[in-house]
Amino acid sequence: MRPLTEDDVRSHFVNATPDELRIVALPTDFVLLDWFHLDFLAWRDPRTRGRGYLFVEIDDEPRGIVLRAAEGSSHARSAMCNLCHTMQPADQVVMFSARRAGAAGERGDSVGTYMCADLSCHENVRLAAPLAPSEMRASVDMRIDGTRRRTETFVGRVLESVGSRA
Repeated sequence: MRPLTEDDVRSHFVNATPDELRIVALPTDFVLLDWFHLDFLAWRDPRTRGRGYLFVEIDDEPRGIVLRAAEGSSHARSAMCNLCHTMQPADQVVMFSARRAGAAGERGDSVGTYMCADLSCHENVRLAAPLAPSEMRASVDMRIDGTRRRTETFVGRVLESVGSRA
């Protein structure tokens, strides 16, 4: 990713209300991020329970979305993150939803997917060995590329309603 400033981050959210933009808390290590090593940036809001943020470059433009974590817990023993495709204990995978951008979001439309609860997908795919025996053994590069593609696709689903306006 190209380096972003705090002002860049706040100006590139596609589904945030003015009130949400005002209270965005950046990651505590924001000034230390190695931007050229990041495929995307995701973090949980340290001050607001249940909120997270996800940034990815789409068509060379940074796009950020506000995420909401679902309340409650699963009775499953394990679950798979739909972004990084790693198996985790069920309490470490959470359903996150994002309000769609534009008029669709204003009507209440949203999209959701299961993600690592701490939004650590970027690090998880860089682990050399699979996290669970049932995971497919794939090269780290393939896992990174797949995670980035699935992340872009999810953010693209948030943006769909904006692109369909004529």
